[in-house]
Amino acid sequence: MFERRLFHHIDWLTIAALVALCGMGVVMIYSTTHGGPNANLYIRQLYAIALGLLAFVVCLAVDYRSLAENSLVFYLLVVVLLLAVLFVGTTGGGARRWLPLPLFNLQPSEFAKICVALTLAKFFDDSRRGNPSVPDLAVGAVLTLIPFLLIAREPDLGTAVTLLAIFLAIAYLAGMRMRLLGILLLVAIVAAPVAWRYALKDYQKSRISTFIDPELDARGAGYQQIQARISVGSGGVWGKGFMKGTQGQLRFLPVAWNDFVFSVFAEEQGLVGVIVALGLYLFVIVRALETARLAKDRLGAFVVIGVLGAFAFQVIYNITMSAGLAPVKGLTLPLMSSGGSSVIATLAGFGLILNVRMRRFTN
Repeated sequence: MFERRLFHHIDWLTIAALVALCGMGVVMIYSTTHGGPNANLYIRQLYAIALGLLAFVVCLAVDYRSLAENSLVFYLLVVVLLLAVLFVGTTGGGARRWLPLPLFNLQPSEFAKICVALTLAKFFDDSRRGNPSVPDLAVGAVLTLIPFLLIAREPDLGTAVTLLAIFLAIAYLAGMRMRLLGILLLVAIVAAPVAWRYALKDYQKSRISTFIDPELDARGAGYQQIQARISVGSGGVWGKGFMKGTQGQLRFLPVAWNDFVFSVFAEEQGLVGVIVALGLYLFVIVRALETARLAKDRLGAFVVIGVLGAFAFQVIYNITMSAGLAPVKGLTLPLMSSGGSSVIATLAGFGLILNVRMRRFTN
């Protein structure tokens, strides 16, 4: 458990940056929901942040090696929860993603990211045969694809793809040969037409088509893309000011407090605010990369890279999507978008990262 001397090695700068991002998110949620039916959403976000900080402390206090030893238990538990979602989960926005609990709705797919990262880190650390063999990669891929398919079934393809980012990040760090990575990319390219024909739903095809040309369906699938671009572009250097952005305040941008919170942030806070937010995200990402480099063992480095892979993928995709540079996908901006499970899981993940950093001097 927690030793007092470890307290001196806690990365307070990263904690400060995480809290700052959470605070910016609450402010933007308040700005985009006040006066509407979701006006109390910022209060729920504050509760979620409080629970997330509690999860952060737990994940920081318990030695990451002990957590990894029990990773298979966590993995099986989250698989059971993902199965339960498909049968008794609540539906919203055309997707079945949540389990109703007394105080809030739990989204198991958010916690699946942490469990998969921990499980893959433990698996590749146990293999210890230098570069991972094809059977090693196959087992790792199966461990990833089980929750991937369950989440894609909800459907939540954006979160499912995040699991692939975790697998690739850990497998690469474990020594996966670039040639094999190239083969996987080639297989993905060849399989793309098949996925388009048989796997993607009509609304997913529309999002890709309207990303290329939003005017194809300006009042339908391309609407969010167009409004998001207007939001980001209209902020200028200094922004329109807090609660003064037209796209968010007049509800031109649907569900602005969730997937497109960054678009509204750019409109109200301008280029200067965007630089500050991007600077905070870049800081925690670079700090985590440094933690992976300083980790005392392979397991710690794998855990950090796995959690960071999911976080960085979501940040990059959400921001590029908000700027109209990627197809619309239901991926939240970690720590800023509204979403209790997302905030709790993200803070728990950074508890693991700081756990590794804090214990880099211990035996």
